[in-house]
Amino acid sequence: MRHGGRGDQDTCETQLDDVASSHVPIIERMTGEELREGLTEVVQAALVGSVIANSVLVLGIAFVVGGVRNGTQKFDSPRARMIATLTVLAAAILAVPSLAHAFHAPAAAHARSLSLICAGVLLALFFLTLPGFLAGGEETAAEPPRWKLSTTVVILASAGVAAALVSDWFVAALRPATATLGMSEAFAGLVVVAIAGNAVENVVGVQLAARNRPDFAISVIMNSALQIALVLTPVLVFASLFFATDLTLVFPTLLAISLLLAAGLGALVVYDGESTWEEGSILIGLYVVIAASFWWGA
Repeated sequence: MRHGGRGDQDTCETQLDDVASSHVPIIERMTGEELREGLTEVVQAALVGSVIANSVLVLGIAFVVGGVRNGTQKFDSPRARMIATLTVLAAAILAVPSLAHAFHAPAAAHARSLSLICAGVLLALFFLTLPGFLAGGEETAAEPPRWKLSTTVVILASAGVAAALVSDWFVAALRPATATLGMSEAFAGLVVVAIAGNAVENVVGVQLAARNRPDFAISVIMNSALQIALVLTPVLVFASLFFATDLTLVFPTLLAISLLLAAGLGALVVYDGESTWEEGSILIGLYVVIAASFWWGA
């Protein structure tokens, strides 16, 4: 969805795709409902899985689609590189409590306090970097908006209501589905909830890659992961203080390591300034291995 002039297209086009798909995402509703239901393991896996899926799976699919249709795609976007850098930084911060627990560091005894500190730093980073992301690009000839403001508001509000209804149904069906299929709650969160909750922006990113707009595609895909790492995760950590279920950033060790690998590899392929379908296949392959390792429960 676009609602703005051509004047700041380079920044505004990406921002408005994010607004349409990420400011009222189903993942927020799903994780909130799951937290209230006490599904802490699913929430943790869904949050980390959203970052992993966007950094590896969706980026890989975009590279494959873009590479097959357009050949090697070259890009030089400072915005995309900054998003990739922040995603790696956020992944490292999210992993610290888990690593402290895994290595029996003194901080492991203070998991809740350490998680709150990490959450506070993540939110601070979000607000410190937000002005740079909201800055417009160079002015060129303007074109009228495709939708009126009232139409945009109505559609976004309707999407919010629909997301609430879908999330209630989804959470209610989650436990019976995991029992029937034999999958672990970690897999359900890491794969099912993460992919379903970010489906819209994932499709937008792949479409942009197919249209040979790799800069925009990477920004949309990586920005979705960044929003979850910098905003949604720390907000849920603080919100859990008011729930019976306590949410910390102490994840299973394999989940924390997978997060670091995915964020690091995602940033690596963005920094080289070009993408091919072979690189996309490698990213998808890594995601399949990570997902498979969480299928089985204890």
